[in-house]
Amino acid sequence: MRSTETVTKPSKQRKMLYQATDHIRHRFFATHLSPELRASHLVKTFPVRSGDTVRVMRGDHKGFEGKVTRIAKRKYRIYVDGLTREKVDGTTIFVPIHPSKVMIINLSLDDKWRKKILERKRLLQAKPKEIRRKPKEKQMAEPEQPVEIIEAKPHVAEKKVTEEQRAEEEKSLLEKTPLPEKTRAEEKPPRKKTTQTKKKTSKKAAARETRAESKEPGKEKKPRTEKKKPKRKTAKRTEGGE
Repeated sequence: MRSTETVTKPSKQRKMLYQATDHIRHRFFATHLSPELRASHLVKTFPVRSGDTVRVMRGDHKGFEGKVTRIAKRKYRIYVDGLTREKVDGTTIFVPIHPSKVMIINLSLDDKWRKKILERKRLLQAKPKEIRRKPKEKQMAEPEQPVEIIEAKPHVAEKKVTEEQRAEEEKSLLEKTPLPEKTRAEEKPPRKKTTQTKKKTSKKAAARETRAESKEPGKEKKPRTEKKKPKRKTAKRTEGGE
Protein backbone atom coordinates (compact mmCIF):
# COMPACT_ATOMS: atom_id res chain seq x y z
CA MET A 1 0.00 0.00 0.00
CA ARG A 2 1.36 3.42 -0.97
CA SER A 3 1.87 6.00 1.77
CA THR A 4 -0.19 9.17 1.44
CA GLU A 5 2.34 11.33 3.31
CA THR A 6 4.19 13.93 1.24
CA VAL A 7 7.97 13.55 1.11
CA THR A 8 10.06 16.74 1.10
CA LYS A 9 13.57 15.27 1.30
CA PRO A 10 15.15 15.28 -2.21
CA SER A 11 17.03 12.02 -1.70
CA LYS A 12 13.80 10.23 -0.75
CA GLN A 13 11.96 11.76 -3.72
CA ARG A 14 14.61 10.47 -6.14
CA LYS A 15 14.51 7.06 -4.50
CA MET A 16 10.69 6.86 -4.87
CA LEU A 17 10.95 7.99 -8.49
CA TYR A 18 13.56 5.46 -9.63
CA GLN A 19 12.29 2.55 -7.52
CA ALA A 20 8.65 2.94 -8.59
CA THR A 21 6.75 0.00 -10.06
CA ASP A 22 5.46 -0.10 -13.67
CA HIS A 23 1.86 0.89 -12.91
CA ILE A 24 3.11 3.95 -10.98
CA ARG A 25 5.73 4.83 -13.63
CA HIS A 26 2.93 4.88 -16.21
CA ARG A 27 1.33 7.86 -14.40
CA PHE A 28 4.54 9.93 -14.66
CA PHE A 29 4.22 9.85 -18.48
CA ALA A 30 0.99 11.93 -18.38
CA THR A 31 1.12 15.02 -20.66
CA HIS A 32 -1.24 17.82 -21.66
CA LEU A 33 -3.76 17.35 -24.45
CA SER A 34 -4.27 19.93 -27.19
CA PRO A 35 -7.22 22.36 -26.84
CA GLU A 36 -9.21 20.44 -29.54
CA LEU A 37 -8.78 17.07 -27.78
CA ARG A 38 -9.54 18.65 -24.43
CA ALA A 39 -12.83 20.03 -25.73
CA SER A 40 -13.90 16.70 -27.29
CA HIS A 41 -12.83 14.29 -24.52
CA LEU A 42 -13.16 16.69 -21.52
CA VAL A 43 -9.76 15.51 -20.25
CA LYS A 44 -6.76 17.73 -19.51
CA THR A 45 -3.92 15.18 -19.25
CA PHE A 46 -3.35 11.62 -20.44
CA PRO A 47 -0.34 9.22 -20.49
CA VAL A 48 1.70 9.13 -23.73
CA ARG A 49 1.97 5.91 -25.75
CA SER A 50 3.82 4.86 -28.85
CA GLY A 51 1.68 5.87 -31.82
CA ASP A 52 0.54 9.26 -30.44
CA THR A 53 1.54 12.37 -32.36
CA VAL A 54 3.09 15.02 -30.13
CA ARG A 55 4.45 18.57 -30.37
CA VAL A 56 7.57 19.68 -28.47
CA MET A 57 6.68 22.75 -26.37
CA ARG A 58 10.04 23.55 -24.70
CA GLY A 59 13.76 23.12 -25.29
CA ASP A 60 16.03 23.34 -28.35
CA HIS A 61 13.55 21.43 -30.54
CA LYS A 62 10.52 23.60 -29.71
CA GLY A 63 7.72 23.37 -32.27
CA PHE A 64 8.76 19.96 -33.70
CA GLU A 65 5.86 17.55 -34.39
CA GLY A 66 6.09 13.80 -34.88
CA LYS A 67 4.88 10.34 -33.89
CA VAL A 68 6.17 8.64 -30.73
CA THR A 69 8.21 5.59 -31.73
CA ARG A 70 9.50 4.33 -28.39
CA ILE A 71 9.05 4.94 -24.65
CA ALA A 72 11.87 4.31 -22.14
CA LYS A 73 10.21 3.69 -18.78
CA ARG A 74 13.52 3.17 -17.01
CA LYS A 75 14.88 6.63 -17.98
CA TYR A 76 11.48 8.45 -18.10
CA ARG A 77 12.06 9.56 -21.73
CA ILE A 78 10.21 9.31 -25.08
CA TYR A 79 11.60 9.16 -28.65
CA VAL A 80 9.86 10.98 -31.52
CA ASP A 81 10.12 9.89 -35.16
CA GLY A 82 12.34 12.31 -37.13
CA LEU A 83 13.86 13.98 -34.07
CA THR A 84 17.51 12.85 -34.39
CA ARG A 85 21.03 14.22 -34.09
CA GLU A 86 24.39 13.27 -35.57
CA LYS A 87 27.25 12.03 -33.39
CA VAL A 88 30.94 12.82 -33.90
CA ASP A 89 31.58 9.49 -35.61
CA GLY A 90 28.77 10.22 -38.13
CA THR A 91 26.01 7.96 -36.76
CA THR A 92 22.51 9.35 -36.11
CA ILE A 93 20.61 8.71 -32.88
CA PHE A 94 17.17 9.69 -31.53
CA VAL A 95 17.02 12.64 -29.11
CA PRO A 96 15.43 11.64 -25.75
CA ILE A 97 12.72 14.04 -24.51
CA HIS A 98 11.00 14.20 -21.14
CA PRO A 99 7.19 13.69 -21.39
CA SER A 100 6.50 16.94 -19.52
CA LYS A 101 7.93 18.93 -22.47
CA VAL A 102 5.45 17.70 -25.09
CA MET A 103 1.73 18.07 -25.86
CA ILE A 104 -0.42 15.36 -27.44
CA ILE A 105 -1.97 16.48 -30.74
CA ASN A 106 -3.50 13.17 -31.85
CA LEU A 107 -4.39 10.12 -29.73
CA SER A 108 -4.07 6.57 -31.07
CA LEU A 109 -7.27 4.75 -29.97
CA ASP A 110 -6.40 1.27 -31.28
CA ASP A 111 -6.59 -0.12 -27.74
CA LYS A 112 -10.16 -0.70 -26.48
CA TRP A 113 -9.04 -0.27 -22.85
CA ARG A 114 -7.79 3.21 -23.64
CA LYS A 115 -11.18 4.12 -25.08
CA LYS A 116 -12.92 2.95 -21.91
CA ILE A 117 -10.60 5.01 -19.71
CA LEU A 118 -11.28 8.16 -21.75
CA GLU A 119 -15.04 7.53 -21.63
CA ARG A 120 -14.97 7.04 -17.87
CA LYS A 121 -13.02 10.27 -17.36
CA ARG A 122 -15.35 12.18 -19.67
CA LEU A 123 -18.42 11.08 -17.68
CA LEU A 124 -16.78 12.08 -14.41
CA GLN A 125 -16.00 15.54 -15.75
CA ALA A 126 -19.49 15.98 -17.22
CA LYS A 127 -21.22 15.31 -13.86
CA PRO A 128 -21.97 18.47 -11.88
CA LYS A 129 -19.99 18.59 -8.70
CA GLU A 130 -22.25 18.54 -5.65
CA ILE A 131 -21.19 20.98 -2.98
CA ARG A 132 -21.89 19.56 0.40
CA ARG A 133 -22.72 22.17 2.98
CA LYS A 134 -22.94 21.53 6.67
CA PRO A 135 -26.30 22.40 8.22
CA LYS A 136 -26.15 25.45 10.39
CA GLU A 137 -26.64 24.71 14.04
CA LYS A 138 -29.81 26.30 15.34
CA GLN A 139 -28.98 28.55 18.20
CA MET A 140 -31.34 28.26 21.14
CA ALA A 141 -33.16 31.51 21.74
CA GLU A 142 -32.18 32.73 25.19
CA PRO A 143 -34.93 34.32 27.34
CA GLU A 144 -34.72 38.07 27.46
CA GLN A 145 -33.64 39.34 30.88
CA PRO A 146 -35.26 42.47 32.33
CA VAL A 147 -33.09 45.53 31.97
CA GLU A 148 -32.51 47.58 35.11
CA ILE A 149 -32.97 51.30 34.70
CA ILE A 150 -30.49 53.29 36.79
CA GLU A 151 -31.37 56.86 37.54
CA ALA A 152 -28.61 59.37 37.10
CA LYS A 153 -27.57 61.18 40.29
CA PRO A 154 -27.11 64.93 40.25
CA HIS A 155 -23.52 66.12 39.92
CA VAL A 156 -21.93 67.03 43.27
CA ALA A 157 -19.13 69.61 43.25
CA GLU A 158 -15.86 68.35 44.78
CA LYS A 159 -14.73 69.97 48.01
CA LYS A 160 -11.45 71.87 47.91
CA VAL A 161 -8.89 70.36 50.32
CA THR A 162 -6.27 72.67 51.80
CA GLU A 163 -2.69 71.72 52.72
CA GLU A 164 -3.39 72.02 56.47
CA GLN A 165 -6.24 69.53 56.25
CA ARG A 166 -4.02 67.07 54.34
CA ALA A 167 -1.30 67.33 57.00
CA GLU A 168 -3.82 66.68 59.76
CA GLU A 169 -5.12 63.59 57.90
CA GLU A 170 -1.58 62.21 57.48
CA LYS A 171 -0.88 62.69 61.22
CA SER A 172 -4.07 60.84 62.16
CA LEU A 173 -3.12 57.95 59.85
CA LEU A 174 0.36 57.71 61.38
CA GLU A 175 -1.10 57.61 64.89
CA LYS A 176 -3.48 54.82 63.94
CA THR A 177 -0.87 52.65 62.22
CA PRO A 178 1.00 50.33 64.66
CA LEU A 179 4.76 50.73 65.07
CA PRO A 180 6.98 47.95 63.66
CA GLU A 181 8.10 45.27 66.10
CA LYS A 182 11.66 45.28 67.42
CA THR A 183 14.16 43.07 65.68
CA ARG A 184 15.68 40.05 67.37
CA ALA A 185 19.08 41.73 67.60
CA GLU A 186 17.63 44.62 69.64
CA GLU A 187 15.67 42.29 71.91
CA LYS A 188 18.72 40.14 72.81
CA PRO A 189 20.67 41.27 75.94
CA PRO A 190 24.34 42.28 75.56
CA ARG A 191 26.85 39.45 75.87
CA LYS A 192 28.89 39.21 79.07
CA LYS A 193 32.68 39.43 78.69
CA THR A 194 34.48 36.27 79.78
CA THR A 195 38.11 35.81 80.78
CA GLN A 196 39.03 34.57 77.30
CA THR A 197 37.54 37.60 75.56
CA LYS A 198 39.35 39.91 78.03
CA LYS A 199 42.69 38.28 77.21
CA LYS A 200 42.06 38.64 73.46
CA THR A 201 41.22 42.32 73.79
CA SER A 202 44.32 42.98 75.90
CA LYS A 203 46.55 41.28 73.33
CA LYS A 204 45.02 43.31 70.51
CA ALA A 205 45.56 46.55 72.44
CA ALA A 206 49.23 45.69 73.09
CA ALA A 207 49.77 44.91 69.42
CA ARG A 208 48.27 48.27 68.44
CA GLU A 209 50.60 50.12 70.85
CA THR A 210 53.68 48.43 69.42
CA ARG A 211 52.59 49.37 65.88
CA ALA A 212 52.10 53.00 66.90
CA GLU A 213 55.57 53.14 68.53
CA SER A 214 57.23 51.73 65.43
CA LYS A 215 55.60 54.41 63.28
CA GLU A 216 56.95 57.30 65.46
CA PRO A 217 59.44 59.63 63.63
CA GLY A 218 63.14 59.41 64.39
CA LYS A 219 63.08 55.72 64.88
CA GLU A 220 64.17 53.73 61.90
CA LYS A 221 63.92 50.03 61.59
CA LYS A 222 67.17 48.10 61.62
CA PRO A 223 67.87 46.23 58.43
CA ARG A 224 67.64 42.51 58.69
CA THR A 225 70.91 40.66 58.63
CA GLU A 226 71.09 37.39 56.85
CA LYS A 227 72.36 34.59 59.03
CA LYS A 228 75.30 32.78 57.53
CA LYS A 229 74.95 29.05 57.43
CA PRO A 230 77.73 27.15 59.26
CA LYS A 231 80.19 25.37 57.08
CA ARG A 232 79.81 21.64 56.95
CA LYS A 233 82.71 19.74 58.51
CA THR A 234 84.18 17.17 56.18
CA ALA A 235 86.78 14.49 57.01
CA LYS A 236 90.15 14.98 55.44
CA ARG A 237 91.15 12.28 53.03
CA THR A 238 94.57 10.86 53.45
CA GLU A 239 96.67 9.14 50.92
CA GLY A 240 96.48 5.37 50.95
CA GLY A 241 92.86 5.39 51.98
CA GLU A 242 93.59 5.38 55.72
